[in-house]
Amino acid sequence: MLFARLREDIACILERDPAARTAWEVLTCYPGLHALAMHRCAHWCWTHGLKWLGRWISHWARFFTGIEIHPGATMGRRVFIDHGMGVVIGETAEVGDGCTIYQGVTLGGTSLSKGAKRHPTLGKGVIVGANAQVLGGFTVGDGARVGSNAVVTKPVPENATAVGNPARIIVAKATVLDEDQAKREALAARMGFSAYGVTEGDDPLSQALRGLIDHASGHEHQIALLWKTIETLARDAKSDDARGCMPHDAQTRECFDAEELNRLVK
Repeated sequence: MLFARLREDIACILERDPAARTAWEVLTCYPGLHALAMHRCAHWCWTHGLKWLGRWISHWARFFTGIEIHPGATMGRRVFIDHGMGVVIGETAEVGDGCTIYQGVTLGGTSLSKGAKRHPTLGKGVIVGANAQVLGGFTVGDGARVGSNAVVTKPVPENATAVGNPARIIVAKATVLDEDQAKREALAARMGFSAYGVTEGDDPLSQALRGLIDHASGHEHQIALLWKTIETLARDAKSDDARGCMPHDAQTRECFDAEELNRLVK
């Protein structure tokens, strides 16, 4: 069982990290793998009443890897702690299957009540970017992403992204992607991976600008239709006065290039 889990961990690192070349390199040079292997031993001791021994093993794991995982924390399968230096995972934290955690991440607590659920629960396939702080006994839903340096203090829905300090929740929406973007998103979805919690279209400023551009494009279209209608009415009018009411420089066709402006803000 132990060796099967180890092989599974090595395989998931080879899948998600393009810098990983061989299984031997991963086994000998990846501190995230070492920290998880030592945590399993510490967690077994903790759950079988050997509290001090579990803490002692986790202490040495931190010394050798720079990753601190409390022996009481629950870690799922195929978890990848990339780089890992400075990662802190608290006692009541739960990390789901297939999660990716980068360096400097804290899964911390905000309560001093002993025995209470003080630390977050990460669902399946969650990605937590570098130096992000997830603080509190709430749940981060399956497939969610926490951007680098985000400070999250409230639940994150499934397949959403949390960015900023304090974190803003960006719910995933269907967007029109070009061919290259579609390929990248399809590959990321297949691998269950998105580096540092960053994906196409997550930046809130760019999303807002694209929304304003699309809104302005719709207004331009409506204005052009109105001018065409006015021109038709003026042309059909019999009197010279009616024809004189029509400005000669009226714009009767659209010239607003929304696609070009959208490309500029990507």
